[in-house]
Amino acid sequence: MSGVDLWPIGNCQVSALVDRAGRFTWACVPRVDGDPLFSALVGGDAPEHGYWSIELEDGETVAQSYLRNTPILVSRHTDASGNAIEVIDFCPRFQRLGRAYRPVAFVRIVRPVAGSPRVRVRLRPTCGWGGSCASDTGGSNHIRFPSDTMTLRLSTTAPVGMVETERPFRVERPLHFFLGPDEGFSGDIAATLDQMLADTVREWQHWVRGLAIPLEWQDVVIRSAITLKLCQHEETGAIVAALTTSIPEHADSQRNWDYRYCWVRDAYYTVQALNRLGALDVLEGYLSYLRNIVDESNGGHIQPLYGVLGEATLEERVAPDLPGYRGMGPVRVGNQAYEQVQHDAYGQIVLCAVHAFFDQRLYRMAGLEDFKSLERVGERAWAFHDKADAGLWELRTRQSVHTYSSAMCWAACDRLANAAQVLGLEDRRAYWAERATKIREVILTSAWRPETNRMSATFSGDDLDASLIQLLDLRFLSPDDPRFQGTLAAVEEGLRRGSHMLRYATEDDFGLPKTAFNVCTFWLIEALHVTGRVDDARALFEEMLARRTAAGLLSEDIDPVTGELWGNYPQTYSLVGMINCAALLSRPWTAVR
Repeated sequence: MSGVDLWPIGNCQVSALVDRAGRFTWACVPRVDGDPLFSALVGGDAPEHGYWSIELEDGETVAQSYLRNTPILVSRHTDASGNAIEVIDFCPRFQRLGRAYRPVAFVRIVRPVAGSPRVRVRLRPTCGWGGSCASDTGGSNHIRFPSDTMTLRLSTTAPVGMVETERPFRVERPLHFFLGPDEGFSGDIAATLDQMLADTVREWQHWVRGLAIPLEWQDVVIRSAITLKLCQHEETGAIVAALTTSIPEHADSQRNWDYRYCWVRDAYYTVQALNRLGALDVLEGYLSYLRNIVDESNGGHIQPLYGVLGEATLEERVAPDLPGYRGMGPVRVGNQAYEQVQHDAYGQIVLCAVHAFFDQRLYRMAGLEDFKSLERVGERAWAFHDKADAGLWELRTRQSVHTYSSAMCWAACDRLANAAQVLGLEDRRAYWAERATKIREVILTSAWRPETNRMSATFSGDDLDASLIQLLDLRFLSPDDPRFQGTLAAVEEGLRRGSHMLRYATEDDFGLPKTAFNVCTFWLIEALHVTGRVDDARALFEEMLARRTAAGLLSEDIDPVTGELWGNYPQTYSLVGMINCAALLSRPWTAVR
């Protein structure tokens, strides 16, 4: 079984997920963390509402692909008699009048391809987390859908009565659909949407053209990069962990979480990966978001996550009208993890922000005032480097001093010393370097277990956790350090299940995890490569790529036995893993000379 298998489209304001039948099954308005306009993804086994389908009568096959180097989806529907249509789905995104045009809007263009195709359009949005939406026909070319969130209008060249009554009709010319704000369509609908399509294609292909990609696995890297870009709310620069909520980590697990928010940790990994490709627009947008978060922080305190507008309160509740993905509820809205204490956030803030002190390509480089602001975050890292927290896996009922969190606090102080040096602040460089040295000594004293020849995931036990591999990426330990080699051997032996890595193999708040965490496998691949097991790393990477959906993407989790994908989708961690490993393992461009 493939599990989650969807095609994302979007414009960095809104997004939609299209299933293998060409139906919109998930989309939220007026932004990624809003009310689902299409909620069938979490509407149970056979939801009556929450989708938008354009069905070929007696259709048999649907072949799907993206237009090259874009998130614009083309679905070709064919029936047994050879009649065929092509449906092009996208969200407009381009420059207009000197600014970005990315409306709360979804465009569908239907083109007859062969024979005499007949289609049926079912547009069944939801309002108020699973409730049905009222509709009224306001004219000969549009249908309105009033709701408390925002009133939407479908403007179309298709026969409105046929759409509203869901009657089948023949497609004899291209049909155009624009579902967006409740505003009159001021021009020729078909010509306007065709131009929007051309402009959106040009915008995305121009963005991809600027990426510094590796020689090998170019399609993997480009698709992952485009999808990571879709996870950025461009208006503020926030980067959400995934586009969905409540797809469980495994069947009936109750591990159903809302990932449509900006985790400081996930955003750090996303920016790190895209920086390697030269996608500086994502970094610059996120740094702007971060500066506001730091400015509004209480004495430097950083939450694990925030809303895309920087909201600090994200109270968690259950949506009672939605039965859940494949009926496996609950469907959660909000995420109570915003109340948790996770000390690694301090390091991730600094690790992202410090780039701006060095990279002269940026429109706005960081200066003294930015450094002073970051020092408040550094002081928190120093104060809490040896204090218990919920850890990066966000345990809800227990706390420990986690080695990963402490190492991130070390990284905050270490990189602040680097920033001070480039600013010529020798006293501050020495100050932060001394603190980094002390934290490093604490970690090596408290987490090293000579009797088992490995680092422990917590200061208090002798625990295995895949995050220990990240001591390499942070430059806390080097690949040839015997302590890292012993830790890697222990983590691989204890947590590897065939070709996949668990986060940990002990019970948590919900029992024993049953699925592997995809990004942990990519961490292992990186570690194998840099410790000399190059062939093993390459083979494992190819195996992971074979697990991707038809869209070329991955969700958060995977069943190590069946290969079925679980968890929210598309998940930034997993996309980051594919980019980082491709860049690390690829042959150099000089190989083609």
